[in-house]
Amino acid sequence: MSRDVSVVILAAGLGTRMKSSLAKVLHRAGGACLLEHVIEAAKEIAAPERIVAVVGHQAERVKAAVEGLGTRFEVQTEQKGTGHALRVCGGQRGVRSGRLVVLYGDCPLLSKVTLRRLLEEHEKGGRAATVITTLLADATGYGRIVRDEAGRVAAIVEQKAATEEQKKIREINSGIYCFEAEVLWPYLEKVEPNPASGEYYLTDVVELMRAAGQATVPLVVEDASEILGINTKVELAEADRIFRERKVKELMLAGVTIERPDTVTVDVGVEVGQDTVIGPMAQLLGKTTVGRGCVVGASAIVENALLEDGAKVHAFSFVQDSKLGAEAEVGPYGRMRMGAVLEDGAHVGNFVELKKTRLGAGSKAMHLAYLGDATIGSNVNIGAGTITCNYDGKKKHPTVIEDGAFVGSNSTLVAPVVVGKGSYVAAASVVTKPVPEDALAVGRAHQINKEGWAQRRRENKA
Repeated sequence: MSRDVSVVILAAGLGTRMKSSLAKVLHRAGGACLLEHVIEAAKEIAAPERIVAVVGHQAERVKAAVEGLGTRFEVQTEQKGTGHALRVCGGQRGVRSGRLVVLYGDCPLLSKVTLRRLLEEHEKGGRAATVITTLLADATGYGRIVRDEAGRVAAIVEQKAATEEQKKIREINSGIYCFEAEVLWPYLEKVEPNPASGEYYLTDVVELMRAAGQATVPLVVEDASEILGINTKVELAEADRIFRERKVKELMLAGVTIERPDTVTVDVGVEVGQDTVIGPMAQLLGKTTVGRGCVVGASAIVENALLEDGAKVHAFSFVQDSKLGAEAEVGPYGRMRMGAVLEDGAHVGNFVELKKTRLGAGSKAMHLAYLGDATIGSNVNIGAGTITCNYDGKKKHPTVIEDGAFVGSNSTLVAPVVVGKGSYVAAASVVTKPVPEDALAVGRAHQINKEGWAQRRRENKA
């Protein structure tokens, strides 16, 4: 990060080719909106307060989506081209001095490594601007980079204005620049609107600077996908694929085992520790953090969750906004949501759901249970079919089960209720009153056996 670098991100457009009512930069790929990816990359070279996002269409919604990233905003009320979008930032602090990098809110794949290279190349001196370019086998539709004898940019020629010879050029313009700000602004203010469109184009600045002897030098990026602009849902899907492919590769190189990596979905913000195993079709989403030596089984979904070392999410389980302590386990077919916590060594088995519930260290709920709004101590056994009745139709109520308690199968705990330390709840009980420490609670009807009743019934039916 350099203190004399500012970044302007052009993100004001509607994106009509997306065929969506949502602003283009708010569409998501790799687990984040397009603009968020660009801002995170820009933070590699500039402090957040020196990053300005130019917004326009759905401006307030765009601001809200990335407000936690610390950037500043400028509103472009009329979209009059790239040159105009940059010009409206003229009053922002810092953009008229030092180096100014121009990025685009719909180009999310540009890497931090490439941005560092852009600055390093530019700082070699002797240039007013450095522009990122790439080579395409088929450059149809893109602006071509025409070089002079010294290898600098002589012109940027759009497809419709190119000669037959220029159309053969494979090097294309990304529109991503690093400028000497003091040089840029006088020429930017001289740019005239295009006669055909009425828009102000940033490429015209390059022409004006060259005419005055100010050089623009190209920086060729080998991976053309880095400058992929997102204009359609097809391109959005391709960007999502690239993000996830990059992430899976990064994790495997860091010591994570991923079975069938082509089937796994991992968002770019996810962190995974060494020696963790991720099964086929698993999804790790949002701000999830997974420790060392964990297991995320086949088709499991883990979203905005914390898994400490050795935790296991078995196949087909769903863990959302929740935490698993060290060596804790959930599933298969388990569900945790809304702040549920498994403390160290706790185990939730198949078809068990936890909602706003803390299950203490070493406690178990192995089969077919619903535990909502409950605080459960350590070394508690929750029998199959147990439920906490936490909702009375108007309010949610808590259930407390203290250390060492044993809750028998098919028990119904009607909240608010406390099951005391070391106590037992007999199977099939309905518990509506507090259970004292070390007591046995039996809350079921007395069994009556009627001798011969079944035989008489059969005879009557015959």
